[in-house]
Amino acid sequence: MSARGELATAAHAWIAQDPDEETRAELTALVAAAEGGDETAVSELADRFDGRLTFGTAGLRGAIAAGPKRMNRVLVAQAARGLADFLLERAAPGEVPSVVVGYDGRKNSQVFATDSAELLAGAGVRAILLPRLLPTPLVAFAVRHLGVSAGVMVTASHNPPNDNGYKVYLGGADEGSQIISPVDEEIQAHIVRVAAAGPITALPRSTDYELAPESVFEAYVTETAAVCWLPAAEIGAQPRTVYTALHGVGWETFSRVLGAAGFIEPDVVASQIRPDARFPTVAFPNPEEPGALDLAYAAARSGGAQLIIANDPDADRLAIAVPDKSTESGFRRLTGNEVGALLGWRAAEAYATSGANAPAAVDGSRPRPTLACSVVSSPALAAVARAYGLGFRETLTGFKWVSRVPGLIFGYEEALGYLVNPATVRDKDGISAAVALLALASDLAVDGFTLDDQLDRFSERFGHFGSAQISLRVTDLTFIQSVMQRLRAEPPRNIGGIDVAGIDDLAAGSAELPPSDILRIRLVDGSRIMVRPSGTEPKLKVYIDVSSDSGKLEKRKKSVALRLGALEAGMRELVS
Repeated sequence: MSARGELATAAHAWIAQDPDEETRAELTALVAAAEGGDETAVSELADRFDGRLTFGTAGLRGAIAAGPKRMNRVLVAQAARGLADFLLERAAPGEVPSVVVGYDGRKNSQVFATDSAELLAGAGVRAILLPRLLPTPLVAFAVRHLGVSAGVMVTASHNPPNDNGYKVYLGGADEGSQIISPVDEEIQAHIVRVAAAGPITALPRSTDYELAPESVFEAYVTETAAVCWLPAAEIGAQPRTVYTALHGVGWETFSRVLGAAGFIEPDVVASQIRPDARFPTVAFPNPEEPGALDLAYAAARSGGAQLIIANDPDADRLAIAVPDKSTESGFRRLTGNEVGALLGWRAAEAYATSGANAPAAVDGSRPRPTLACSVVSSPALAAVARAYGLGFRETLTGFKWVSRVPGLIFGYEEALGYLVNPATVRDKDGISAAVALLALASDLAVDGFTLDDQLDRFSERFGHFGSAQISLRVTDLTFIQSVMQRLRAEPPRNIGGIDVAGIDDLAAGSAELPPSDILRIRLVDGSRIMVRPSGTEPKLKVYIDVSSDSGKLEKRKKSVALRLGALEAGMRELVS
């Protein structure tokens, strides 16, 4: 059979098992066009059926369309049954594995979640479906709260509107953290076996799954409100705030937590406050992207707000903006590293003040209280840890790594992810982080200070840290590979006028880190540059970090700004 014939056969087999009318119809039309000689359609078919989306440590993520290299009900059914088989295989004799399933407001999220619950139940697994669309942190919380074997969250976080994904957490010794290797390979192997065994129409389904009780949501609200730590008098000083959910699922949960903590409800960006899978007011539903917070800026200007809080669509990330007269919008979004430094300092100070014990490990031991961040995040958190006598750990990117650090009292990654309550949620959580940040801003306001003032205090005490990032979105992934190969084969000796002291290739791992496609460039002035491909998007990312603890604040800021600009310009030349 010709290659085209094999494509057509595979596509027709897919159509026969696809329960989704929309994807079935669009694939039928695509096959007809290909069989009619449309070369573009043939190329599209080949792209969809040449392999499949691989289940990795980030689960599955892709555009919604028919075919094994897209997100759809067929692929989700295979993933759900593969996960069930994995859990059944590792279960103790007589044990019935259990899975809690959640979903956000994206296209097909509820459909994918319901399919998963039915297929898990049909495989003999106890399936518990969250009662409505809720933030991703609720699943990480529910895994521990309900004591289940695993959790599934259907979300593509801040990806483009037509994307969706499938994220898996593990209970027990994993404490509700996301999966890591080799679990992903084991689940993937089961999924591949399910796909090879026959159509999904042959897989048993059952509607005998449970709906999680409202008490799960209420418990999350109560425990998350507790990260406030402020008396009512200080809460009363909170700055006027604007909140946006960016068309996601954050508002219901955030508003309930604020009420439980005693905060004044913020003004909201009305056009973005309710879930809307179309994301109609933003070009890209990611608070890091230019323009994403424009409506929040406008609302803050008109209402006289001093603080903007934004969650991404599944509310596991947090963006913060503060007034800045030097900008056209009148506001400046704080970087993830700035927010991480502020929250890390808050956590260290709270630990030092309270004398609280570090979270106990599963075996009951008490590891050293530790601050942690991803390897591409600012070294600023390490300075805080040193000053307070705490442990410090760098991990690979992703909260599947940050959340597993022993003794963790706070962790973050520069991509707007923060873990402020590891005893409750072992994942980044934009709701609890927002509460902690609002509590900090309110505490400062009692004495007439702002978050900007606190950043200056940080620079005076720990040194001034500056960061820059280059993010190159590509359509051809070979470009990223070629850049990484070139930097390895021809390592730069000087960047932006600053000599290179050494380059660490983390492809083989290190004593502290598993292998990862990351280059760490160390400069003679103490600056650092990290280069890596994105794990979730077609991007090459460059992270530049510079610091100074010499002289007074303004001298430190000037020194950092000059070196940061030079290094950024030099790296843009290298990766262009």
